[in-house]
Amino acid sequence: MNASVTGFGGMVPARGELPVFDTGDAVIISDRIPIGHYRMPTYLRGKHGTIEAVIRPMAVNNEEEAYGHNAGSKGYYYRVSIPMTGIWANYAGSPKDRILIEIFENWLERNTNV
Repeated sequence: MNASVTGFGGMVPARGELPVFDTGDAVIISDRIPIGHYRMPTYLRGKHGTIEAVIRPMAVNNEEEAYGHNAGSKGYYYRVSIPMTGIWANYAGSPKDRILIEIFENWLERNTNV
């Protein structure tokens, strides 16, 4: 088995222990408006980006944790790169400029249109 199947140290991971996304994957940030305080800036919702890194180890979803709903479940945060030109249509800087943000996996969707 390869490392992505066996996980860390040759152990077979349980369901949900492997990251959903990998470095280089194209993603879309979910465009939803939940009630309450959430850690996803409104101006980034619906934007397209690329996974730059998987943040390890798994962590609790701090949005759910803040409301006492988490019950210890864990997931992954991902460092996502988003082009500035994809955020602001009239961005005058370099087309190579990007914003990096760490996003919990429940806000990310696979972009199949690339």
